[in-house]
Amino acid sequence: MLLKQFGGKITSELRQSYENSPNWQNGSFQNLVETSLDFKLKRLPRFIYRQIFDGKIRQPAEPLPIIPFDKRAFLDDSIHSEKAKFIWYGHSVLLFRIHQKTILLDPMLGPDCSPIAPFTTGRFSKNTLDLIDDFPEIDLMLITHDHYDHLDFASIQKLNAKTKKYFVGLGVKRHLIAWGIDADLITEFDWWDDTIFNNIEITYTPTRHFSGRGLRDRDRSLWGGWSICTPTEKIWFSGDGGYGEHFKAVGEKLGPFDFGFMECGQYNENWPVTHLFPEESVQAALDAGVQKAMPVHWAGFALALHSWQEPVERFLEKATSLDLEVMLPKLGSLANVGGIGDGRWFDSHK
Repeated sequence: MLLKQFGGKITSELRQSYENSPNWQNGSFQNLVETSLDFKLKRLPRFIYRQIFDGKIRQPAEPLPIIPFDKRAFLDDSIHSEKAKFIWYGHSVLLFRIHQKTILLDPMLGPDCSPIAPFTTGRFSKNTLDLIDDFPEIDLMLITHDHYDHLDFASIQKLNAKTKKYFVGLGVKRHLIAWGIDADLITEFDWWDDTIFNNIEITYTPTRHFSGRGLRDRDRSLWGGWSICTPTEKIWFSGDGGYGEHFKAVGEKLGPFDFGFMECGQYNENWPVTHLFPEESVQAALDAGVQKAMPVHWAGFALALHSWQEPVERFLEKATSLDLEVMLPKLGSLANVGGIGDGRWFDSHK
């Protein structure tokens, strides 16, 4: 089981296909701008100390509740049919209903996003894998990249029987095939690749990040976000990654967006260029022309040293100062892209 977690190996044939990408250079995929992943060793002792002893502020005192899934309401396309519906399950997991189709994005619903580590990184909510049992048939699954907090072996195994099609970043296909997914169901995307799915235009957008599930596959698959556009609305999921000019490029090419799901959480001074700080997340939304934003990549796991609530608190403060409308639905609630957010829902979970 442990070896399965690493996913698929890179063959010479796969490497040759990756080399055809303009984003592959010097043996791996590259960011659009220079992006160092160096962790300064002098900071390591303090980082480890805080990782061990600051646990109380990094996760809620009690498990975060999730509203039970209402399959009938979710599939009722007569309700708010002109706007996409979605359910957020914490971190980056989103279940959409768009144009009478069900789309699932980054369905990491497992209890631990460090399955190969000597210590666990437990989820803030309990029994989330069981949610899959009640999910309807998944018309399309979107995967941003292959990190464990976005691509989960246990979740994919449970979803296999009910998922019709997969759109993934270039290089992620090998993992799914290794886990028993039919290769014919999987389509890989390079940055800016797009396609039409049920009258929905879907585009894979660039981010400033990295990839890998083991010691030998760093940056051997691509990372990105997803633009989901219909004739009546434009939605964007930013994906993981640090700040850069690519946000403006996304807005210029595909925006403006009616709604944006913005990465906001798991940032740290030791990796400032591969995750957005909350203030950067707000600015990135504005750069891309997002009219209404929702912070994601938080309320799921403690992968950085900040308190579990800090990302959304700072995001709200900055968004308010810049007049960016924000939506914050409760975990598991059925929300509407055109609706009004629930405000500071997390106050009741301190």
